[in-house]
Amino acid sequence: MAHQNLGNLDRIFRFALAFWLLGPFAPTFEASSTNMILVVIGWIALVESFWGYCWLHTAFRIDNKNQ
Repeated sequence: MAHQNLGNLDRIFRFALAFWLLGPFAPTFEASSTNMILVVIGWIALVESFWGYCWLHTAFRIDNKNQ
């Protein structure tokens, strides 16, 4: 597994986003594809909040682990 590149505050915000998108109060839309995209974003945010690693941060060379 790659080294962690997310700070604690970033991980907390990603977990809160995942909790909101995957929970009972998630926004719903008429288009089912939009709902599926939100579910995928929620799962990605949840996994990244536990792992502490984001591939976009690596691509843009962002490392806020110490923040």
